[in-house]
Amino acid sequence: MKKSSSVISKVLKKIKPYSGYLALALLSAIISVSLTLYIPVLTGQAIDNIIDKGNVNFENISRILIYIGVGVAGVTVFQWIMTYFTNIVSYKTVRDLRREVFDKFNSVPLSYIDTNSHGDLISRVINDVDAVGDGLTQMFLQLFSGVVTIAGTLVFMLMIDWRIALVVVILTPLSLFVAAFIGKLSHKRFARQQSLQGDISSYVEEHVGNQRIIKAFSYEQRAFDEFEKYNNELYDVGFKAQFAGALANPSTRFVNAMVYAAVGIFGALTAISGSLSIGQLSCFLTYANQYTKPFNEVTGVLTQLQTGIAAAGRVFEVLEAENEFPDKQDSSSITDCRGDVRIENVNFSYTKDKPLITNFSLDVKSGSHVAIVGPTGCGKTTFINLLMRFYETDSGSISIDGIDIRDLTRDNLRKCYGMVLQDSWLFSGTIMDNLRYGNENATDDEVIAAAKSAYAHSFIRRMPQGYNTIISEGGGNLSQGQKQLLCIARAMLTNPAILILDEATSSIDTLTEIRVQKAFAKMMKGRTSFVVAHRLSTIKESDVILVMKDGNIIEQGSHEELLRQGGFYNTLYNSQFANTDC
Repeated sequence: MKKSSSVISKVLKKIKPYSGYLALALLSAIISVSLTLYIPVLTGQAIDNIIDKGNVNFENISRILIYIGVGVAGVTVFQWIMTYFTNIVSYKTVRDLRREVFDKFNSVPLSYIDTNSHGDLISRVINDVDAVGDGLTQMFLQLFSGVVTIAGTLVFMLMIDWRIALVVVILTPLSLFVAAFIGKLSHKRFARQQSLQGDISSYVEEHVGNQRIIKAFSYEQRAFDEFEKYNNELYDVGFKAQFAGALANPSTRFVNAMVYAAVGIFGALTAISGSLSIGQLSCFLTYANQYTKPFNEVTGVLTQLQTGIAAAGRVFEVLEAENEFPDKQDSSSITDCRGDVRIENVNFSYTKDKPLITNFSLDVKSGSHVAIVGPTGCGKTTFINLLMRFYETDSGSISIDGIDIRDLTRDNLRKCYGMVLQDSWLFSGTIMDNLRYGNENATDDEVIAAAKSAYAHSFIRRMPQGYNTIISEGGGNLSQGQKQLLCIARAMLTNPAILILDEATSSIDTLTEIRVQKAFAKMMKGRTSFVVAHRLSTIKESDVILVMKDGNIIEQGSHEELLRQGGFYNTLYNSQFANTDC
């Protein structure tokens, strides 16, 4: 429960900017409840004007009925106003939370995104934030109307007869104890329910995004069976959570029915003794119902409130995640990057107990063409991640043009690079928008020139709307080779000082690859370039080839020099052209 209180206090801080709307909602609740509580008084007066058979004061009753009608109309109007303002607070808070969570994804380290399920993160920014909004709406509606109703009915009951009011006050807390007990019982189940919703979102996202692989390996039934495990567990946990939450309402209604019965019996005895009129007794019974009604309503939406609290906890887990190591306030800047790269005694590991790169040093002069080769898992892509400062080094330093990259802002550093990865990433939008992703100020002619250099212009021209053709999410309506050509053109358009190619032509046919390699060769003139390659035939012209193994450079030199050494590179190279084991 302490954790729930902490989550609620955090949510309330997010609501603080909209306290003005809350004040208006509270004022509307006070007016609405006041009119609601005045109606039983009018009803009691009307009853007292029915004195006996044939002795009814119709004039007074007609006047009272008009007042009741006006009161009911006022209650309706002010309840609508209260709902309107509470919805504004809820929806604006949800909007702010969703914006904060999405912005948080841009400020957490890349390791946080890599180590958390993407489907679960998506679920937090959509499903969980929506659940917080639903919980807030119910909380405010019940809180404002409930607190004012309890306070108002208590005052009115004390004015009519303090002894009967005392009976109500003594018995009503029983429903609070029941609700609190059931709330504590069900909170863990609701938290687990929200967690499972994240898991199932992650699984569905993974399943939908990899349909080709699933069908290729005839994995459909096994995928469905896996889904059923998640789905059935969510059903079981959700059923138990909803059942536990649903117990609260009938339990509190039972307690409140006992309160109503006690008021009826005690009030009837008081009326018989002459201390209370029939109209006052009727008014008192109505107030007893009004007094216990908020308790019933709160427990009626307890499941929604518990879901909202559990969801808010998951949202704040993201918001409170440790941010990426901040840029220095007095950061240096590179206005005209030459491309000199120096790496000194760098050590890095993804997990502290498993070193990956150890004591790595390298000096690359501007304009050099550096190829990086080695077996899978040797640290090639990790090296690129460190260059781009996607990950921070454990020790040692990396500098560009003599400036430590930690002394540069990440934005300034990454503008020095143009990168093409093996995994081609495109967003939903036009081809033109995708190509301009790294250089939004590029003219149409510059975009077309880059596409021609990457040999993408011919297939783009054949598309239904040419450069204005809409690409579906992830480039689903393009071949893998076409997507990679677009990524190459996008990198060329940025005109970077340092070029990083991580298996950039792996999905392109041989003829196009030869052409693109020529385009890269032209582009790399005068530019520093790092090429991660598995097909060693594509890097023979490199100025220097770094051979990595277990996070270290074990060999270094030109293609001919490394072949003459007869070492690990020679084995790797020959294994691609002969049946020789590595």
